[in-house]
Amino acid sequence: MEIGIFGTGYVGLVTGACLADLGHTVFCIDIDQNKIESLQNGHIPFYEPGLKELVQRNKNKGRLHFSTDISLALKPIIFNCVGTPMAEDGSANLQYVFSVVDVVAKSNGFKVLINKSTVPPGTAKQCQERIRQINPTSETHVISNPEFLKEGNAVHDFTHPDMIVIGSQNQEANQLVKKMYSGLARPYLPVIETNWETSEMIKYANNSFLATKISFINEIANICDNVGADIKTVSKAMGNDYRISPKFLNAGIGYGGSCFPKDIRALVTVAKNKGYEAKLLNEVDSLNKRQKHILATKIQNHFGQIQGKTFAVWGLSFKPKTRDVREAPAFLLIQWLLDNGAKVNVYDPIVSQTSFGDNVTHYSSPQETVTGASAIILATEWDEFRNVNFSELCNIMTDKVLFDGR
Repeated sequence: MEIGIFGTGYVGLVTGACLADLGHTVFCIDIDQNKIESLQNGHIPFYEPGLKELVQRNKNKGRLHFSTDISLALKPIIFNCVGTPMAEDGSANLQYVFSVVDVVAKSNGFKVLINKSTVPPGTAKQCQERIRQINPTSETHVISNPEFLKEGNAVHDFTHPDMIVIGSQNQEANQLVKKMYSGLARPYLPVIETNWETSEMIKYANNSFLATKISFINEIANICDNVGADIKTVSKAMGNDYRISPKFLNAGIGYGGSCFPKDIRALVTVAKNKGYEAKLLNEVDSLNKRQKHILATKIQNHFGQIQGKTFAVWGLSFKPKTRDVREAPAFLLIQWLLDNGAKVNVYDPIVSQTSFGDNVTHYSSPQETVTGASAIILATEWDEFRNVNFSELCNIMTDKVLFDGR
C-alpha cells in the first residue's frame, strides 16, 4: 500500500518507519525544510533506540521517503501525526490537526484519513464535518487510530502492540485500515473496532490510569517514609496481586514527558467543558506536581543550609532511553538548587545541553560529577547507574549522601 504521513515528529516518524518495514511505501511530509533535509541525510531529530537503523534500512529499500511536497502525502491512506500542544487552559491545541484536514478535504478519490495523534473525544467527528463543509462530494473518511508508543521502546511497541484500536463510521475504510495492519496480525492480538469517541477516549483513559498508578504509589511511598515502612516491599506485594500487576508501581519523583501531563490536563478540560469536574484526575496532576519537589524537601531537611555546596545530579531526561526533558523532575530540582546558592554538576547519557547554560557543569561520566560533591541526586534511572562503585566515589566526595529519586 501507498501511505502518506503528515508530521515527522515522534509519532509520525516511528509510524512511518515501522509501516515501511511492513512492506508499505510511505511518504513522510513536514513543512520544516531543515528537518526533512536532516532526515534525508540519515539524521534522526530525537533519540529512540533502534529507530535510526529502521529508517536507514527502509530508505535504502526505497520504501520510506521524506519531503515537504504535500501532494505526495495524498495517498489512499493518510496519517495525521502532527502535534497537539497544550493550550493555556490545559486543552489540546488542534490547529495543526485541522490544517491537515483542510488540505486532505480538497483532494479527490476514496481516502482514509487516520488521526494518530492524541486528540480529545469528538475530534474525529469535527474533522469529518469539516471535510464535508469544505468539499461536500469528498470521499475521505476519518478514522481514529490512537498510538500507544512509549518513549524508549516505541519501535517494539508498534511492532508488538497490546491492541489495535480502530474508531470508524465507514466499513470500507475500517477494512482498509485492518488490511494495512495485517503484517502485525497475531492470533492473540485484539483489534478493537468501535466508534470515534470511544476510540479517542481509550487513549486518554489508558494514560490517565497509568498516571494515576504513578501518583498513587508515590503517595503510598510518602506515607511509608513517615511510618517507617519499606515502599519497595509494599510495591512488590501489591504487584503480586494479579488484579493490580507490578507495572507502573515504582515510587519516584513524579512523571514527566509529553504525554501524561498533557493528556491528564486535556481530559480534565474536556470534562469541564461538558459540565463535569474530574476531581480524581485533578488530584493526580496535583500530586505529581508536588512529588517533583519531594527530594528538595529531603535535601533541605538533611543539610539545612545548601548554599555553597556542590551537588551531582545524575539524569536529566524524564525517563531512560530518551532525550525528552519536557516536564522532567530533574530540571525543577536543578533550578531549586541554583536558587539556593548551590553548585550543580550534571550527567546524562543522552542529554548534553540544558537551558541552564554556564550555571551548571556537564560531565561525560557519573564518576566525574562527584569530586567535592556533598551529595548525589539520582533523578533518572538509567541502567548505567545500577553498577556504579559507590565505595570508590566516597573517597572523592565531601559528604557521602545519595538522594535516590527512583
